[in-house]
Amino acid sequence: MDFLLAAMRNESGLPFPGFRYPFLAGLIALAVSWLLTPYVRSLAIRKGAIDDPKRDDRRIHKEPLPRWGGLAIYAGIVAALALILPFAFPHTAAYPMYLIGMVLIGGVLVVVGAMDDLYQFSAKIQALMLLGAGVGVQFIAGHIGQVQIKTIGIPLTSPPQHIALGWAAIPLTAIYIFIVTKTMDTIDGVDGLAAGIATISAATLTIIAVYGEQPRVAIVAAAIAGSALGFLKHNYNPAKIIMGTGGAYILGFMLACLSIVGALKTAAALAILIPVLAFGVPIFDAFFVITRRILSGQPITQADKRHLHHTLLGRGLSQRQTVWVLYVAAALLCGMLLIAVRLYG
Repeated sequence: MDFLLAAMRNESGLPFPGFRYPFLAGLIALAVSWLLTPYVRSLAIRKGAIDDPKRDDRRIHKEPLPRWGGLAIYAGIVAALALILPFAFPHTAAYPMYLIGMVLIGGVLVVVGAMDDLYQFSAKIQALMLLGAGVGVQFIAGHIGQVQIKTIGIPLTSPPQHIALGWAAIPLTAIYIFIVTKTMDTIDGVDGLAAGIATISAATLTIIAVYGEQPRVAIVAAAIAGSALGFLKHNYNPAKIIMGTGGAYILGFMLACLSIVGALKTAAALAILIPVLAFGVPIFDAFFVITRRILSGQPITQADKRHLHHTLLGRGLSQRQTVWVLYVAAALLCGMLLIAVRLYG
């Protein structure tokens, strides 16, 4: 702790000054999530929040696993932001309204997800809740930032041109947040997959925000990355706990909101590419699954074994091999994004 306090007070306490506060935020979030997860695991077992592999044939694990890992992930993010932001912004608002909205609505989603782990809400109810969160977060805003896609950049125009969305910004933003959040949930089917992908995506947004001179976005993104990584210690195969619906919701929701506040405003020419590459694996997985369901005449909300991880497992890969194939794919896409931002941002 002395090291953390010294580093927060000393501008030269760590190399790469722009990464100083994000690094500390990530470290705190990692520690809190890592240390708290075993206690959350015990709580989930006591309350009966258990994922039973016998419930359907999509489950990969063989033994029942406690859920609710999202509680530890959320706690890690909140703890990091509470400790770091006052030091990083001593003379301005440490907690702007848009961030308060993200954290509060994210907390509601964690609770809703925890309830879903117990009572299994229908796909329609889950969709309405996520869309409601996507709409609500847009109206919690002040003079520093807002979670809303106000314009869409037109690629390959010089000088850069934008299309103002007007009132269409509200449903478009909500749909975007829904897509990113839900795809993070649907990809959570193999030990460590969603947590690892979220870590890679959040770390990428951290780097983009630092070089784009958006320090608050970088700190929040780093806190998400650290908390997901701390949870991954307990979630990597063989998993001792899974993040559950609440964990996938908080990671997807926070990342989607951050990409709007920060990364989507980096460059007009890259506005479309940034979410596609940063969240490439879960988005492609959703597109792949929905396309196959439509072609086979099945409802797009009907759960099945058509996801990328099911396909790789079906080809004989182990769970660890499967997640590493998808980790590498995510890292390559995010690497392409970083290069593009560096060249054209």
